[in-house]
Amino acid sequence: MSTPPAITIAGAENAHQSFKDSFSYSSYLRLEQLLAAQQPLTDAHDEVLFITIHHVQEVWMSLIIKELTGAMAKLTAGDFEPAMKMLARVSRAQEQMGAAWEVLKTMTPADYLEFRSAFGKASGFQSWQYRTVEFLLGNRQRYMLKPFAEQPDHLAKLTAIIESPSLYDIALQALAKRGLLSASALRSTFDAVTESNPEVLAAWLTVYRNTAAHWDLYYLAEKLVDVEDNFRRWRFNHVTTVERLIGHKTGSGGTTGVGYLRRALEVVLFPELWQVRTEL
Repeated sequence: MSTPPAITIAGAENAHQSFKDSFSYSSYLRLEQLLAAQQPLTDAHDEVLFITIHHVQEVWMSLIIKELTGAMAKLTAGDFEPAMKMLARVSRAQEQMGAAWEVLKTMTPADYLEFRSAFGKASGFQSWQYRTVEFLLGNRQRYMLKPFAEQPDHLAKLTAIIESPSLYDIALQALAKRGLLSASALRSTFDAVTESNPEVLAAWLTVYRNTAAHWDLYYLAEKLVDVEDNFRRWRFNHVTTVERLIGHKTGSGGTTGVGYLRRALEVVLFPELWQVRTEL
């Protein structure tokens, strides 16, 4: 039998082979350091899957934090167009985070129990990046700071966020700057979940009833709904994944597990933007 001829892909023959004076793909991305972080504590086959999914979630959250803080800065400056692009990117990243749970769902309860006891009290409840995303979006309560009491740097950063306007607060400030909302309707303290305000609802109704006159505010509102919609989907996928793995057992972080996560599904970040649909 004759040996088939080698197939050459046009252009590949000139690919760089020496990187002594430049980054290579691996060195630029620091792949060795990244992959070295996958350090399972047991020989259980699925522990690497578990670690990988949570690493992926944290990497996406890092990007989401960057885009949210960037969008908030742009909105504060009245620069809407780049803010809309950043919020659209947040939504796409959230979709990727949600899809990651589907991979984790290939693990069965028996698979999970092979390594569950190895990581003790470690829990996503202690993720400072997740808490940062929540705080930026407006889901904030003082008790959420407690798991970070022994991490002064993270505690300081999270405290600063919880005491500053959220993304939605900044959107409402934009309404006030346009004369659609009185300054008295804006919050002066920010360390709690936003409660529905009839005056805020009336302002958004004005925007939605005349989108041509308030297009940028209308577009902002819909981008915010996209973000909350995806945030809810992520949470729902999370709770169903947890229930598939541990049922209604107590979570590793000490919460009631599925019970706690289901109650979290009831939190509404931008209440008037959902209520406006009923009023139109």
